[in-house]
Amino acid sequence: MPVDMHFHWVPTELSHVIRGRATAPKIVRDEAGVDWLDNGGKRLIRVPEGFDDDVDARVRIMDSVGISHGLLSLATIYRIECLPPDEAAELCRVHNDGISAACQKYPERLSGLAVIPATDMSEAVKEFERAIRLPGIVGALLLGDGFLSQQRAQKFAGVFEVANRYGAMLFIHYGYLPDDAEAPKIDISDNSFVRVATLDFQARLSSNLVTLVLTDFLKPYPRVTVVSHNLGGNIPFEIERMDHRSYLDQPPGAPLPSQKFREAPLLIDCNSFGAKALEMAVSVFGADKIVLGSDGSSFGANWSLRAIEEAQLSQDEKRAILDGNAMAAIERVKRDIAAAAGALK
Repeated sequence: MPVDMHFHWVPTELSHVIRGRATAPKIVRDEAGVDWLDNGGKRLIRVPEGFDDDVDARVRIMDSVGISHGLLSLATIYRIECLPPDEAAELCRVHNDGISAACQKYPERLSGLAVIPATDMSEAVKEFERAIRLPGIVGALLLGDGFLSQQRAQKFAGVFEVANRYGAMLFIHYGYLPDDAEAPKIDISDNSFVRVATLDFQARLSSNLVTLVLTDFLKPYPRVTVVSHNLGGNIPFEIERMDHRSYLDQPPGAPLPSQKFREAPLLIDCNSFGAKALEMAVSVFGADKIVLGSDGSSFGANWSLRAIEEAQLSQDEKRAILDGNAMAAIERVKRDIAAAAGALK
């Protein structure tokens, strides 16, 4: 049955904290009684589906859409990892302990990703070392703007070293770094939902994959399972252009970008895309690299499941995308983490 590798959820322990906060991230209610998330950014964000769900309610949502196993993670919109170091560390611990408790209650249905501070890398490593040994935790979620270039990615080398030691999973998810003066700037004076949530979003994911695949950043970390999302940005559409430029700009015989992406040790979820885009992604990455993702909503799950069903792919390819690739990765990571933790005792 389907395994959702992009299943956002806020554990009850953390949602209660956020509702009680007077500063961002906090929940504000408008005159119509609608709750909005104030994360300290330029605009309020509608509180996502299931914000107040306990784990039992989340599992019922999974049942209603036919998801057998979910990889829990915290959406980057809450930005708890971007708070001042002490505050970030405290809320990350609340999240990680809550996720672990949920996984312990439903070990056959749930696995989880830790969230770790982004304002202090020593605190990030410290919390990751603690969280990776909690029941059910298989890795961590990292902010995508940290991987817009190889130079930026080096900031997270300590986290990758921990992940490599444990054979853990790292989900590189779209998200802004704190106090990042060099971050790309976009004009949202019109069509902000298109310019931010699609154009900017996908462009940054594309840059993430260029860093992860077309540089040597991952070379020292062969035991890390790296996950991207939304079909890896625009790579499936742009790969022919990359090869075209490679023939013009690189020495004769240089490996083509298409070859490197095909061989890349990554998993990439299909969240928010339809059948035609999925077919393109399979042609670029291979069906063995693609996994199901929903963003954690019933709408997203139904959308992605329909895309897989309608795609012109073989039944074996569809099965691999629905559950085979994901469960193989989760089970491998759990074995490696257990072995590494045992060796450290």
